[in-house]
Amino acid sequence: MGKIISVANQKGGVGKTTTAVNLSSIFAKKGKKTLMIDADPQGNATSGLGIDKEVELSTYDILINDTKMEEVIIDTQIKNLKICPSTINLAGAEVELVSAENREFKLKEKLDEIKEDYDYIIIDCPPSLGLITLNSFTASDSVLIPVQCEFYALEGLGQLINTINIVKKVMNKKLEIEGAVLTMYDARTNLSNQVVKEVKDYFEDKVYKTVIPRNVKLSEAPSFGMPITVYDPRSKGSKCYEKLAKEIIKTNELKAKHMKQ
Repeated sequence: MGKIISVANQKGGVGKTTTAVNLSSIFAKKGKKTLMIDADPQGNATSGLGIDKEVELSTYDILINDTKMEEVIIDTQIKNLKICPSTINLAGAEVELVSAENREFKLKEKLDEIKEDYDYIIIDCPPSLGLITLNSFTASDSVLIPVQCEFYALEGLGQLINTINIVKKVMNKKLEIEGAVLTMYDARTNLSNQVVKEVKDYFEDKVYKTVIPRNVKLSEAPSFGMPITVYDPRSKGSKCYEKLAKEIIKTNELKAKHMKQ
């Protein structure tokens, strides 16, 4: 049964899409059947996987037009990785969902029909806490939070955690925090090290050991429509995302084993 993970932080520019795209491609590379859902109107995860944004159907149709998932999902250049692409139409979904019946459950209803077909379903959430993000949280098992190693890194995290707790209480009792991943780390600065400490104090044992560094190749890869593992598999950024993916898979396999006992 597929594990559904939302990658979310309402603060833009924290490496959210980079994390979602690269984890999805590495899970797929490791033989896990993976589906990436681009729920961000900017569609950066779509173009980051080399998919043209002029697609006929997109995440918008899932949320608004009652289109079935299998009609929207398309193959990517990576074996075992499929995507539900996004287009700019999705920006209008926030407003259109306001008056919809069962508006927070649209994505969950569609994912329930296909989640058995995948090992991992990764949702790249928009950088806001609106109805699209609520749909993602309601449909997910957990939320992965990328935190940038910058000043004000923790600002706004309280609001995000509060939203997760509300969704857990009202709409999705099983929702939990998958973990926090530190991104754009620069070992040369005191600030990065200070942020690491603050995030560990805040999230305690929910912080991944793997830290994602600032890396030129990571920044370049999306403009070529490739995840880092395809663009430059030997780069430091690629190796760190490989380690992070291993850490996440291992944690989830241990959890699954523990639940069976």
